[in-house]
Amino acid sequence: MRVNYVIIFVSDMKRSVSFYRDVVGLPLKFETPEWTEFATEGATWALHKTDVSNPDDRNPGMESAGQCRPGFSVPNLDGFHKKMVEKKVKCVQEPREVFGARIAQYKDPDGLTIGVGEERH
Repeated sequence: MRVNYVIIFVSDMKRSVSFYRDVVGLPLKFETPEWTEFATEGATWALHKTDVSNPDDRNPGMESAGQCRPGFSVPNLDGFHKKMVEKKVKCVQEPREVFGARIAQYKDPDGLTIGVGEERH
């Protein structure tokens, strides 16, 4: 089994596209005001615009901004971490060993936690 897609509900499409494209480094596949996809290897990485910002205001089938738990794998976690710190991305977990893997966690512009693990060689 493999991850097929990740949909992240966002409050501000342009701000989130800028974060994932310019800060994280994902190549843009296409962008619209309501739906954006990145050209990732493997799973589809998509952003979906939502006007729901409070979980108590949810419409059926529509998540609030910041809902999802994506994860990335990078060849050099220390190098990636340095880039995130330089770009002033909030780090909620410094790179460390967790269950036999090196993992760090960061927050995107909507407060979504992004896990980043180092590829095993």
